Amino acid sequence: MTKKQQMIEYMVQDLVEILSETQGVEYDIAMHIIYASEVYEKLVDIETELYRESPFYVYGLLQDELNFGHIVQAEV
Repeated sequence: MTKKQQMIEYMVQDLVEILSETQGVEYDIAMHIIYASEVYEKLVDIETELYRESPFYVYGLLQDELNFGHIVQAEV
């Protein structure tokens, strides 16, 4: 396993824990939500380098996807 893959795995673990705690869902359901998300697709795409962001930033993207059906990025 490469360092990047390891960072992605740690991020997924953090996201599962955050989602489980904030939404009150079981770990297996939280895992399913994450693995089925657009955020996860972006996370495993090494070129996006999303795995380098903080878990709370990535969780914010996941919340946007869950609330709006897609990732919402703020205009700069």
